[in-house]
Parts: sequence; structure tokens; C-alpha cells
Amino acid sequence: QVHLVESGGGSVQRGGSLTLSCGGAAGSHCMGWFRQVSGKEREGIAIIGDGGNTIYEESVKGRFTISRDDENNTAYLRMNNLKPEDTAIYYCAAHFVWTGFCTRNKNDYDYWGQGTQVSVSS
Repeated sequence: QVHLVESGGGSVQRGGSLTLSCGGAAGSHCMGWFRQVSGKEREGIAIIGDGGNTIYEESVKGRFTISRDDENNTAYLRMNNLKPEDTAIYYCAAHFVWTGFCTRNKNDYDYWGQGTQVSVSS
């Protein structure tokens, strides 16, 4: 389902930074950023729960930061030191009803954005 709205994607050289925004995730139990490249599975890379707890995929730890501002109905992904292997379509996702532990499993999320392209060149 498409209910969220991403923005902030674009093209950047290796080592550059981008910030993605996601509107519509306020009040979610879990909010996540996922990415997908052609022919590959959609992968969870950064997750934040309603208590502020976070989970990161290993390759983005120390480079990406997920945050949420529920008062403004916006979540963010700050991406620093971007690498060509970060090139993908990035999606935000949210789960509102489930109250278990937040995970990086895409099947735990019911609401999605349409995706925004991030391209990193050498």
C-alpha cells in the first residue's frame, strides 16, 4: 500500500550526503527505511520504534542516522559518506498496530511510500 510520501533523493558523488524525509508516519509503532536495487529483495537498513530505539543494517552503521518528529508527522534518514553501493530506490515504511519488537523485516510493515531514487557515483 502507498500511504507515505518520501522526498530528498537525488544524485551525489561518493562521500557526499543526503537527507531523506518521510511524511505520514506519525503515531507508528515502528518506522523504517528500506532500499531496493534491481533484481534484489527490499532490505531494511534503518528502523526506529516509538520509544526511540533504533536498528541499523551493518553496512550503514556510523554513516546513516534515522530520526522521527511525530509532532510534525515527519521522519528522516540522514545519510553521510555515501558510497556507490548505496545506490538504490529508498522507501519509508510504517507499522501502526503491531506492538512487538521492531525489526528490519519488510513483512512487518503495512504502509509504504512510492520510493525515491538515490544515486551515488564514484
